[in-house]
Amino acid sequence: MSYPFSKTGKLTFEELLHQLHVVSKQLPDLRTGDIIYKMSDAALGAFSIFFTQSPSFLDFQRMLEKAKGCSNAQTLFNLVNIPSDNHIRNLLDPVEAFQFNPVYRYIIERFEQTGQLEPYRYINGDLLVALDGTQYFSSSKICCKNCKVTEHKNGKITYSHAAITPVILVPDNPRVLPLEPEFMTPQDGDEKQDCENKAAKRWLIQQGSRLKALGVTILGDDLYCNHPVCESILNEGLNFILTCKPDSHKILYEWIAYLEKTNGLQEVEIQYRKGKHAYTDKYRFTCDVPLRDTKDSLKVSWCELTTVRGDGKVTYHNSFATNHAITKENVVKMVKAGRARWKIENENNNTLKTKGYHLTHNFGHGKEHLSTVMATLNLLAFLFHTILELMDPKYQVIRDYLPRKTFFDDIRALTRYMCFKSLDELLSFMMKGLELEVNDSG
Repeated sequence: MSYPFSKTGKLTFEELLHQLHVVSKQLPDLRTGDIIYKMSDAALGAFSIFFTQSPSFLDFQRMLEKAKGCSNAQTLFNLVNIPSDNHIRNLLDPVEAFQFNPVYRYIIERFEQTGQLEPYRYINGDLLVALDGTQYFSSSKICCKNCKVTEHKNGKITYSHAAITPVILVPDNPRVLPLEPEFMTPQDGDEKQDCENKAAKRWLIQQGSRLKALGVTILGDDLYCNHPVCESILNEGLNFILTCKPDSHKILYEWIAYLEKTNGLQEVEIQYRKGKHAYTDKYRFTCDVPLRDTKDSLKVSWCELTTVRGDGKVTYHNSFATNHAITKENVVKMVKAGRARWKIENENNNTLKTKGYHLTHNFGHGKEHLSTVMATLNLLAFLFHTILELMDPKYQVIRDYLPRKTFFDDIRALTRYMCFKSLDELLSFMMKGLELEVNDSG
């Protein structure tokens, strides 16, 4: 590796940014003649906007450079020259989003090397990787060649972008680790429009060998619980726990009904109190039932959880299909893993849309790939902040002390008026001003 590890072996912001810089310098550049702005200036410039959650960050840095002879764009984010928003859009539009995937891979590889992935292992030592699709752009006027086109009955046309945004997660941990996204875009030679299942299968094929080496169980909602997707998961040497609804699995639930009548379902009950109410968790499960009504149907294990309050009210009910064997000893853990897929919506997609990253904002659409590139860099900014929350003691202390909005307000204000040599210097300045200290005993 060209950039030295930190003394603790943990990922630092400087190491993360170095990898993004290396990848950005390798982006294809079709320009000829005199070049003022490098491709890395455009990529790192866009990333800095997402990381600081400040649409005007580069404008402020140009003013700071003029006034003080230096700027945080250069010292914190390694830009050589500060491009305008239009320059960034023009330079990044021809770039395909997958060019940034090596940064995601590098982070997960370093996590694995240093043991940081171990707390995320859950079922049979597997990592839990949730898949989910999310739409992040929609317009009746703005479009590009990679937009999904929806023609409505009233004659109107909607152009949109959506992506699969996989994350590594584990129950009872609020921090998810985003993996490289897969965008739903028109595919060469395919007459039908792209969809979530197709994108998921592409992602599985692209990432399969790497995920198999890590040991992964795929989580997903009922949309993924079908023979083709499950087969794709198994073909890549991976496992799955997927939401399995009765309406979309008629044959499977006919088997469940038969087993119920013949006492073929195993059961586990757990009683507990929560607040002033008593509850009973009722688990039912079985193995080796067909996923569909064909001779070549996959056989899966099935489990169900129904939570009943003391007054008889059902407060939760859901069921799951998995290729893992289910027993009385692991059914509770299996269901907990299956339920954890909601974290991709709450901790990832919702955060990106409502907590300052503004994923659904049109930062630049372009004619080719700009929309997907901007979304990818936004996801990377979120991942960088997650790494800092996990590994940087100063960042942890400040984020514990300040509300999210105040933290980013302070970052925007400080970087507007002062130039810092590094992110660590910026965090040290904030800690001194807030009279905070790192607890070395932790």
